[in-house]
Amino acid sequence: MSGILLRQEVLEALEFEPSIDAANIGVSVDEGIVTLTGHVPTYAQRAKAEQITSRVKGVRGIAEEIEVRPAGTHITADDEIARRVANILRWHTAVPSEKIRIVVEKDHVTLSGEVEWDYPRDAAERAIRGIAGIRGITGHLSVTPRASSSDVREHIEKALKRDAQLEAAGSGSRSTTAR
Repeated sequence: MSGILLRQEVLEALEFEPSIDAANIGVSVDEGIVTLTGHVPTYAQRAKAEQITSRVKGVRGIAEEIEVRPAGTHITADDEIARRVANILRWHTAVPSEKIRIVVEKDHVTLSGEVEWDYPRDAAERAIRGIAGIRGITGHLSVTPRASSSDVREHIEKALKRDAQLEAAGSGSRSTTAR
């Protein structure tokens, strides 16, 4: 049986079992060896996941790396922090979240990518500071302006011309009304 088919069989077996919440369980397969990762709220669910996996035909061995995260504990795991950071950045109007990559390792958040201005970079870091569980933030967001110097020059020249035209039109109308 191929690794892909075996992986699918294990996932289906875990999802079919009503006594476990398999939404946060990951499965990978290499030559019949199944690695279970992710997290569950109880040790009983962890043991059940291993038991179910061992019953699937084609499983030669199990590397069980599922973490038990009891409900009510106040430890925030890295995947939960990453999900919170992603949501906050997506909801923040000044932050181009699609251009920012998030990496969380041992409660430390690293933001990387490119933005066009300083303010989205600063806004991203300010927005996530209050998230529970974060022990540090490293910002590797580089600012790469979209506009070139010739674009800026052109916009300034157009603005000066508009101002001059408005000034000329305004002074001409004043002189006719003052007579």
